[in-house]
Amino acid sequence: MKVSNIIKEIDNKIFHPVYFLMGEEPYYIDYISNYIEKNVLSDSEKEFNQTILYGKDTDLKTIISYAKRYPMMSNHQVIIVKEAQTIDRFESKISDYISYFENPQKTTILVFCYKYKKIDGRKKTAKIIDNNGVLFESKRVYDNKLPDWISGYIKQKGYNIEPVATQLLADYIGNNLSKIVNETEKLFISIDKGSKITPAIIEENIGISKDYNVFEFQNAIGEKNELKAFRMVYYFVSDPKNNPIIFIISMLYNYFSKLLIYHSLTDKSQQNAASALSVNPYFVKDYKNAAMKYPASAILRIFSILKEYDLKSKGVGNVSADEGELLKELTYKILNKK
Repeated sequence: MKVSNIIKEIDNKIFHPVYFLMGEEPYYIDYISNYIEKNVLSDSEKEFNQTILYGKDTDLKTIISYAKRYPMMSNHQVIIVKEAQTIDRFESKISDYISYFENPQKTTILVFCYKYKKIDGRKKTAKIIDNNGVLFESKRVYDNKLPDWISGYIKQKGYNIEPVATQLLADYIGNNLSKIVNETEKLFISIDKGSKITPAIIEENIGISKDYNVFEFQNAIGEKNELKAFRMVYYFVSDPKNNPIIFIISMLYNYFSKLLIYHSLTDKSQQNAASALSVNPYFVKDYKNAAMKYPASAILRIFSILKEYDLKSKGVGNVSADEGELLKELTYKILNKK
């Protein structure tokens, strides 16, 4: 079941006796459980009928005993188990309570928040939960899908965002959806509904530099603009905590991987290239221009350079060079690779 369908059912007072929320992406697990916590019961009902438990402080026996109770002066009681993945031997013990999941208390809404992992969907217990309740897997958003997720979320909130600004957020924050939401909330407070979010607005309200960031750095590399690239290198070196070389190498690897894909395309039209590279069509021209400066053979050699400096940044084959020196060397070698 999709998140939107779960929320729609809750709004329509269609409740399930068990919600098992699991998976690598905690954002949707928190979103659904918080929505249930805030919207199922009225404030007066919550006092006697809403219970919040934490996995490390409870066990399945206690949880099920709570679930078997009847609500007081309410049609339902809500029990939310946060951090359920920390319950001792959860996966081996849950089958001991299969009889409850086969015939759950209809007046109870039992919510498990099982983060960063999932139970085996092939096993009997998972299938029974799925049949009698909601078994929801919250999947991690892949890096190449992150810009689309950000622009979709911002549009849903009633705003627009420029492609460059979207990429700026994606590169700086990464696929931490909760952090993206928290940071964009700062923007919504500062601008009018319907406004377009630009890199300048992001810099002013979040503090991400629109001129000195990894996204602009990879563009400078792609343009073989040595002055611009080294200007940014010195900026990164001055703040290594927020610009670790391992992150920069990872971003460059992804960039040159896409550039290699572009070289392999028979159909290099804007729409086809955008789809193959998983980027906004706005950026295809940048890859086209960079491909003219970096032939496929040069990119393969650059992969070797990136691997070499990844190892050096971890101390392999490197005695004394710090991250700043390594980044300068790496940048010089890439820009001068034929």
